[in-house]
Amino acid sequence: MSRPTHAALDRPIWAALTTRQAHLGQGDALARRFHPDVAPFAAIAPDAPDAWRALHALLRPGEHVAMLSADALAGIDILQANRVGNIDQMIAPQRFTQSIDDSDVIALGEADVDDMLALVQRTKPGPFGKRTRETGRYIGIRERGELIAMAGERMAIDGYVEISAVCVDERFRGRGLAGRLMNILRKEIGQRGETPFLHVFSHNEGAIALYERLGFEPRHTFALMQISHAEPGNGHA
Repeated sequence: MSRPTHAALDRPIWAALTTRQAHLGQGDALARRFHPDVAPFAAIAPDAPDAWRALHALLRPGEHVAMLSADALAGIDILQANRVGNIDQMIAPQRFTQSIDDSDVIALGEADVDDMLALVQRTKPGPFGKRTRETGRYIGIRERGELIAMAGERMAIDGYVEISAVCVDERFRGRGLAGRLMNILRKEIGQRGETPFLHVFSHNEGAIALYERLGFEPRHTFALMQISHAEPGNGHA
């Protein structure tokens, strides 16, 4: 693994927003965020004293963004940060080369957005907006016309692609649908010469166990921080 790629994986949001997914965000060389309908994530440039003020300028009053932090945040008094929890980053370093049954798997596009949002609402896999599908390839399975399972690609950085929005309707769990969709994406990502990675709450032991069975390995733990404008009299970030 090259040093630049390793550094990008340490700061995946910033890396995505300043390279392959810059078109899906807004901001400048100090602070960037995804468009709100794409993802709620933001990041600041490392070792830039004015970065917090630049991030403040990207937020509307009452709006929140999420950041991944390896260390305690040292911000400024115009922003406040609330720790939501811990996030484990996992990677699948070995390419998936087995054959997979994809006969019932479909590509999901703009016409499927309402059904994708409905499935997310039922299953709560994590943040997913009206334009999240623009971050990469999303695939799913329908049964009798109903979207019952999906998974897709979210953040893309140098050498790595994140698998996200893995969800299966509760009525159809236990059939291995999530693992099958993830393996299809893993195989496709590997065929492009890239490595799959993902993020999962550290307390989600069931999901972590599934990902480990699929070949993902823990790499790093981040603090997930919710950032917003500071209210008068509150502390700072």
